[in-house]
Amino acid sequence: MRESRKPIAYMGPPLEPSEAVRVGRGGRNGAGGVFGGSRKRSRAEFLPTMCAALLLALLLTACGGEMVQDAPEVPDPPQAETPETPPEPEEPEEPGDAEEAALESLLEGLTLEEKTGQLFFVRVPAENALEDVTTYHLGGYLLFGRDTQEKTANDLIQTIASWQAQAVRYDTGVPLLIGVDEEGGSVVRVSSNPKLRSKKFSSPGKLWKEGLDALLRETREKSILLKTLGFNVNLAPVADVSINSGDFIYDRTTGMDAEETADYTARVTEAQSFYGLGSVLKHFPGYGNNKDTHTGIAVDDRSMETFLEQDFLPFQAGIAVEETVWPSGELRRLRPAVLVSHNIVNCMDPDLPASLSPEVHRILREDLGFDGVAMTDDLAMKAVSAYAADGNVAVMSLQAGNDLVVTTDYRTQIPRVIQAVKDGTLAEETVDAACLRVLRWKLELGLLELTEAGALVSAALY
Repeated sequence: MRESRKPIAYMGPPLEPSEAVRVGRGGRNGAGGVFGGSRKRSRAEFLPTMCAALLLALLLTACGGEMVQDAPEVPDPPQAETPETPPEPEEPEEPGDAEEAALESLLEGLTLEEKTGQLFFVRVPAENALEDVTTYHLGGYLLFGRDTQEKTANDLIQTIASWQAQAVRYDTGVPLLIGVDEEGGSVVRVSSNPKLRSKKFSSPGKLWKEGLDALLRETREKSILLKTLGFNVNLAPVADVSINSGDFIYDRTTGMDAEETADYTARVTEAQSFYGLGSVLKHFPGYGNNKDTHTGIAVDDRSMETFLEQDFLPFQAGIAVEETVWPSGELRRLRPAVLVSHNIVNCMDPDLPASLSPEVHRILREDLGFDGVAMTDDLAMKAVSAYAADGNVAVMSLQAGNDLVVTTDYRTQIPRVIQAVKDGTLAEETVDAACLRVLRWKLELGLLELTEAGALVSAALY
């Protein structure tokens, strides 16, 4: 490599400021100084010339002659500037930071009515399902057997796509959550229809006994089928621990102890996430041997130690599945949601069903470290109706800490939530926090995507 040339050091007498030109480098008009030449003159050499010029000027003025213009002054050389320290390079913005900023911006652009609607994950109504997407700005639709019965795959695909188009093109631009309970065994809303699958998906207990390969194979097929039909959320796996065949919940579980149930829960959650299908862990804080809350109140008298040593383990295992490698090879974060039951758990809150209890949600958030979407079990169940005498059960569920309200009665409950915010009963900050978590989950599910401009848009054209 050639070395750069170094300036020649000045070795003469000290220079006055006016003469301190750029020593060793060419000036404006020549290579050796200000006006050219190659030698610098000392102050003694300049003195006679300056005196002669002054005397000539005085003589011409006295004789009435025209004043001779002064010779142009030699300008002071520019002071050597201290090079500025280059600014520290800005840290590149982390993808997560850009996404959070975009989520906040999206939230700020929604009205109170739109934010409230996003918190409702509702059963598909028998009539006006398409219109209600925009009327109530819904967050999502849950399909039951009635909605899939006798439908072909194409029927279902087209119906779901029409709802999504309504949300994206004519409402908030935010796609819908489309969910279903496809646990396998006794709860199968899709595979119960022979037009969609030749036989029902197997129960968790049967698959777990057949081995890991059978479990993963069927979970893979289930995930692909649901995604192909247009679903993006499966309300599974059941994370409840039950080893007693007489328990109401037994047939929907693995029938195994806490550790095996935890392994099952993590495996299913991870497999569904691999295909971009959202998982919902249920029924927190653990169903145990309680009776059916569809028909009435269930009171759980078990100790806190039982929950810590058994029931919480499968939920903790599922919550720990936050990142997975998608088929594309991309590492994606996709947190599961948690569905909270209507059981009254005396050791946590003896006064309210878990779904309406701030203490139960505190345990979920703080003790288990869950920061994803919490949703209620169906608020149409009789187990909760007695605890909302004024009918504002959705308001109570949001005050407790839920982010998504699962209900059939959304046409009544959404206006009540909006009114509760307006009259100060429900803080709008509570609605904002819940809505932000719902939007974040939709981003993780791939329903929203971040543009180069930093905005969130629908990830698909419907």
